[in-house]
Amino acid sequence: MTERDTGQRTVGGLVGKAVGRAKEALGGATANAELAREGRLQQVQSDAGLEAQQTAESAREREARGALDERAAEVEAERERLSNEVAAQEREQQIDRDRQTAQERADVQAADERARAEVDLQNETRRANDSVRDAEQERLAAAQQANRLEREAHEAERRASSLDPTEDA
Repeated sequence: MTERDTGQRTVGGLVGKAVGRAKEALGGATANAELAREGRLQQVQSDAGLEAQQTAESAREREARGALDERAAEVEAERERLSNEVAAQEREQQIDRDRQTAQERADVQAADERARAEVDLQNETRRANDSVRDAEQERLAAAQQANRLEREAHEAERRASSLDPTEDA
């Protein structure tokens, strides 16, 4: 009696294996070789079905692990890309801060130099004005002394003329 002959469906898995053992034992006890053979066949089919299930489950697990590993690699690549992007942005921001700091220093230095130049100009102008004033005072003093000396000379000539009237003629 085979599955085709009886129209019975063979049960697989652990239940099918147990049924196969029972058939084999019953066939051996009743000297029914066909039933014993059918029991052994059902056990082999059950073992093959269990092995196929285990193989399929193992394949699904490997596939799932592979998909998980692939996703982990994608996530790691994205994390690395984002990390690089953030680092690049931070470098650009630091460059901008450094540039701004350098510009501010240059502006302060330029302002200091302009202020020093203005002070220097004011000092030079004051010294020049002082020199002009001193020169004017010296010129006035020299002119006053020249006038005084000229008056003294005229006075001396006048006195000399009054003392010696012949010299005038």
